[in-house]
Amino acid sequence: MKTPFITLEQALTIRQTYPTPFHIYDERGIRDNARALKAAFAWNPGFKEYFAVKATPTPGILKLLGEEGCGVDCSSLTELMMSERCGFRGQDIMFSSNETPLEEFVMADKLGAVINLDDLTHVDCLKETLGRVPETVCCRFNPGGAFVLGKSDEGFQVMDNPGQAKYGMTRPQLAQAFTKLRELGTKHFGIHAFLASNTLSNEYYPALARILFQTAVEVAEETGCHVAFINLSGGVGIPYRPDQPANDIQVIGEEVRRAYEKILTPAGMDDVAIYTELGRFMLAPYGHLVTTAVHEKHIYKEYIGVDASAANLMRPAIYGAYHHITVLGKENAAQNHQYDVVGSLCENSDKFAIDRMLPKIDKGDVLVIHDTGAHGFSMGYNYNGKLRSAELLLKEDGSVELMRRAETPDDYFATLIW
Repeated sequence: MKTPFITLEQALTIRQTYPTPFHIYDERGIRDNARALKAAFAWNPGFKEYFAVKATPTPGILKLLGEEGCGVDCSSLTELMMSERCGFRGQDIMFSSNETPLEEFVMADKLGAVINLDDLTHVDCLKETLGRVPETVCCRFNPGGAFVLGKSDEGFQVMDNPGQAKYGMTRPQLAQAFTKLRELGTKHFGIHAFLASNTLSNEYYPALARILFQTAVEVAEETGCHVAFINLSGGVGIPYRPDQPANDIQVIGEEVRRAYEKILTPAGMDDVAIYTELGRFMLAPYGHLVTTAVHEKHIYKEYIGVDASAANLMRPAIYGAYHHITVLGKENAAQNHQYDVVGSLCENSDKFAIDRMLPKIDKGDVLVIHDTGAHGFSMGYNYNGKLRSAELLLKEDGSVELMRRAETPDDYFATLIW
């Protein structure tokens, strides 16, 4: 069962100042989770989490995570600019992009960020753009094929298909990139890979680690380059459905340690730092989209219309993604009504739930849509002239802080030439 981190009483009080819909984040949950991740990898002295800014590009969230020792992973010029304004500089920033505009390399270099190259040809781009290469550079690796975990009761588990992904270098290209960068002046190297998204298996990170650790040993031997860090990237998921098992980050950290000591330590590479680049795992469970039921419709199906829409949370509309819904104040009521919970966009896909069993919903009821802390607000848009909502932080002391005001029509019109 999923339990909201706000009560009906809190929601009604907040709604008096900040009308629904709004996104709200749980400070205590975010901090506790960041500390649990850090503890799980405390065996590695160089460990650092680089939070994926794209998941929740909100200064208040970035600063909070910075206080917990996290860095940031940026993928664009504006994310770099935001991170700088939030106080991140130097190797607290990882710049991981693809099809990168050259001015973004310049900005990343200006900030002293670690640049993560997506393609072999980007080595020359970097040299031509900067007139040199940085002393520390990371390269993104794509092993190709399908990423498959070991046999279970259901058979072999195919996690994803890296061979169909546009990201990263092949194994021979990785060695070529290292060699070329070393010749141009790079002294310290990193390896990065992202092979699967939102995995619900404690085996994903350890399996990925074994691939990257073995690759690091081989490439270091072939090229003579010093591998300073290995970035396991993201992909550790969260249980969106109440009946799904959660990942155990302590178990994951311990299994990565075992792989490290089996592969890297005997190769004399026990100075390699481990980095992660988690977004969903860090934030998703600690965000709610709070919305009010404003209409009900009785035709071929039963519909509940809410004041939020896919403009506030587009994952269900574009992915068919499940997000759990709680009707505040009716947590213990019988779930004996079947509804489609829908927004007001002129798109039939604008549905937060389809044929969902919920308690009877009345106009004015407050609904919490769970697990929106990552890839929620950040994927919002303005179709139909919809305005994006406020973002709030539920502080540890129970107070509420505004982190981003709701958009106004003036914001929507600001870029127009009349």
